[in-house]
Amino acid sequence: MRETARTDHVAIVTGANHGIGAATARALAARGVAVLCAHLGPGGEEVAEGIRRTGGRAAAFEADLGDPAASGTLFDVAEERLGPVDILINNASGWVQDTFTPDPADRFGRPLQPVTAETWSRQFAVDAMAPALLIGELARRHRARGAGWGRIVGLTSGGDLGFPGEVSYGAAKAAQVNYTLSAAVELADLGITANMVHPPVTDTGWVTDEVREFVASSGTHFHVAEPAEVAETIVFLASDAAGLVTGNTITLR
Repeated sequence: MRETARTDHVAIVTGANHGIGAATARALAARGVAVLCAHLGPGGEEVAEGIRRTGGRAAAFEADLGDPAASGTLFDVAEERLGPVDILINNASGWVQDTFTPDPADRFGRPLQPVTAETWSRQFAVDAMAPALLIGELARRHRARGAGWGRIVGLTSGGDLGFPGEVSYGAAKAAQVNYTLSAAVELADLGITANMVHPPVTDTGWVTDEVREFVASSGTHFHVAEPAEVAETIVFLASDAAGLVTGNTITLR
């Protein structure tokens, strides 16, 4: 077993059971960061176990971020198992594909549903409320222990005209952008940086040949990325080298 060089940093990565979240958890651990793999559904313990097998420190904890109490619980668990948290990766999404149109499916054949109070509530609970509460929890505990270094990275999506076909998803991500960029200003005196990453089309299991053709013909999409490629940018933003990078939405293409 290869021994990973250990640091004193501890991260919470939400949605760490698959895709970009799992890749980010692994990449952070490979750099010596202890990681709490927060997840809903299967896969989180497998990611944590894989990290431990390669000499890293990791734990998994299942939590529904739609529950307002989950934010405090995640920090309690991370502190108990790994130590004080100074890196927060808001990756999880309560993704629902809702729309104002009567169309039953999008251009790629994925089913659409109308905007309802239920679709709005689920999306905003996980993609806007939970990141806000997690940021607040990090700030409170950070200040209480007199810490002077911290990193917040969130993930967003959508564009200048929102996110047609996934309207609540795009709106909730826009709210998360505002929370995170506000944190960059308000928490700067604590040594905390806060940035958002806008990934390119990323193959987390949903990309088809039709999606690849769409990207190839697009004037604004350049790559279909692998989760590990996106994770590299997230890990950079969570490093010492990114100390001057804060208050940005970094678009990957």
